[in-house]
This record gives sequence, C-alpha cells and structure tokens, in this order.
Amino acid sequence: MRRTRAAAAVTIVSALAAVTAGCGGGSSSDSGSNESPKTLTYWASNQGPSVEADKKILTPELKKFEEQTGIKVKLEVIPWSDLLNRILAATTSGQGPDVLNIGNTWSASLQATGALLPWDQKNFDAIGGRDRFVDSAVAASGAEGQDPAAVPLYSLAYALYYNKQMFSDAGISKPPATWDELVADGKKISKDDKWALGAEGGNLSNNIHQVFVLGKQHGVDFFDKSGKPTFTSDGAVAAVKQYVDFMAKDKIIAPGNAEYAQNQSLTDFAKGKTAMVLWQAAASTFASQGMKPEDWGVAPVPVQSGAPGADQSINSMVAGINMAVFKNTKNIDGAKKFVKFMTSDEEQKLLNKTFGSIPPVKSAQADAAFSAPDLKVLRDTLATSAAPLPQVPTESQFETTVGTAVKELWADAAAGRPVTTESVKERLNKAQQQMQQ
Repeated sequence: MRRTRAAAAVTIVSALAAVTAGCGGGSSSDSGSNESPKTLTYWASNQGPSVEADKKILTPELKKFEEQTGIKVKLEVIPWSDLLNRILAATTSGQGPDVLNIGNTWSASLQATGALLPWDQKNFDAIGGRDRFVDSAVAASGAEGQDPAAVPLYSLAYALYYNKQMFSDAGISKPPATWDELVADGKKISKDDKWALGAEGGNLSNNIHQVFVLGKQHGVDFFDKSGKPTFTSDGAVAAVKQYVDFMAKDKIIAPGNAEYAQNQSLTDFAKGKTAMVLWQAAASTFASQGMKPEDWGVAPVPVQSGAPGADQSINSMVAGINMAVFKNTKNIDGAKKFVKFMTSDEEQKLLNKTFGSIPPVKSAQADAAFSAPDLKVLRDTLATSAAPLPQVPTESQFETTVGTAVKELWADAAAGRPVTTESVKERLNKAQQQMQQ
C-alpha cells in the first residue's frame, strides 16, 4: 500500500468482527447476478496528487471500456482516509460498488468478511489466467491456502535512494549492499548537521514495513503458521532493535525523525540534509522538490549479507493496490470484464506509468517505460526478493500495535533513553498482549 493508512488499520480491527457476522458470505465463485448488465460502479483509490487528477486520468479509460463493451462505469475516487470506512460500511449493509480498489495489506482482513468474490481458477481464467501476474503480487491478495480475494492492479516495492553528491563528499564510491556497509557509510556522512538515513518514526505503517523486512532477514514472520503472533521471538526482537539502533546506537538518523509521519524524510533528502531514504517510487517527489535525476541514485535495500533474494535475503514488502469485486454485484459478468480490461497489457502500461508504479502483469513490465534505473530496481525487487506482509485477518492490528511499539522506541532513542534488548522485548510483549485480548 502506498499511502499512510494507520487510522484505517485501527478502524478495521474494531469493525471486522461485526462485518463478518453481518456479511455471512460463502465461498462460491458463482455469487452475484447480471440484473444490471449495462452499468457498473467503481470505487478507485486515490493514487495521484489529488482526487480530481485521478478522475482526469481514469475517465477516458472508462470511456474506452464503455465503447468496447457497452457497459457504463460510474467512477468515484475515494481518498485513503475514507476508503476503508466506506468499504466496511458497504460490506455491512450489502450496498456497495460492483468493483473497488483495496490496499493489498488489507486483503486477508477483508477476505475474512466474506464480502469479496474469491478468484478461483475459473474467475482467473476469465481475465486471462493467474499466471499473467507476478507471484509476489498474487501472494499479497489473500490468505495462504485460500483463493485470492482480489487481483493485483498496481505494484510497488522499496528501494534505497541515495544522494550522489553527499556520497562523493564523504568519499563513498557506491551504495551500501549490506546493513553493516550502510552503518559504516552512515558514520562518515553523519556530521555537520547532515545525516545518513531518513526515517518516518511516527508513521505506524512505515515502521511495520521496515521491521517486517528486517524480520524476514532474521528468519521470522511475526506470526506462526496458525496466525498466532510471535512478536517476542528472538528474531523479531533483533529486527526491531536493529532498526531503532540506527538512531539509538549508530547515530546515523537524526533524532527529529522520531516524529516524522508526513514524508518529511523525503523533504530532508531533497534539501541535502539526509543522504539516504528507504522508499517506494520516490522519483516524482524528488522532482517536485527541485532535484534533477542525476542528483540521486537508487539501489536495492540492503540485506544482512550477500545479495537480495528469497528466504532470509528478502529486502522489501510487497506494496501495491488490488482490485476486488463485491460478491453481491448485480453485474458479475461486467465486473469480471472490467477487471480484465484494467489488467490488460495496454491499461497496465498506461496507468502504472502515469501513477509511478510497477505493473503486476508480467508482460506489461517488459515495456521500456519501466526500464528507468529506479523502476528497474523496484521491478527486480518485486520479482525476486519481495514478500507480502502476513496474510492473516489481524494484519491491520499488527500494523497498529507493533507500529506503535516501534514509534515509542523511536521516542526513547530521540530522548537519549536506552534502547536495550529487554526494553524492545517489553514493548513487543505489550503489543502481543493487545493482539490476544
């Protein structure tokens, strides 16, 4: 998911039980009807700089779909701050859109409501087949062992962006490939009111994204195979401590970053105050703040040792947007046709290029538009070394509880209070107890 959705994560925890009870929901792929074969309602998430900008981008594409199929699509672009509440209200009442966008980290939680159409082989075949999509993107569309609750639409991953001039001034010739190298380089850079690495310590979702990746590198998922939280495992504690230690121990992140939650770390990077940031598709933001493409470079997010890859060399969570269909749609055939249209090669190339994301459709990724240095790193990361956040119904509560624990540890580090293995474990134990209540 691309936008900050911490408030939404809190909402889904409190509402999920009620929605599940009110929705009922079986598993048949034949749900829905064709009572209204000439109309569809589509709730699109806000991907661009504004709701109005998204409408201008999407409207001509929807007109194209209407010309091809005779089906008119009523579009509503919904801000991220409202989207989840709207979805939950729709699943409770049964009065919602035919097709909608969801953040991919919501997939398992919304799947548990039973309100979304399962994408079994029959439904995937209706849009060209499951194998058209990147495996990691499909893995972020529902719980393991169940038919996906949605289809990947836009994909993103994390990369390491670095300031070339600041690296040169510090005598550093290449970006770090491991965390030890990053810390060593960071200590050369962090002086004279300049800092090596930016962070968004007040952003719960971003905290989770970073510690999840470090957790994978330490061999843990934060949940066991049954979906039970394992936040206090040695690997989880080590991952969180390693992340916060960039400020607390290594002194390569400015203390003020503990309060950042609105992309201030990108502004610091653009102003030459910070040499590195871990981010998703930051090029357009840098350009809007006056940076030229030659001012910055991009590299894969570091790993503990070696090179990015599978298992313990994961270096990004799978970020992105999925497209779902309500099971009670009155135009089931039209809804599937619309998903097929939006995931076609032509639309995937156009829309992902416009929004600065990566197509989750393999054939569309081959387009030259996605060969720019930064997008190539994101594309390769998605294909080889990204993993979805835990696909469990309580994932959003995980973001809230553990994200808050990390935020509190950032505050300790910024204030000069010790961040020890014991203090990290204590915070994570509190988060785990909240999850189990």
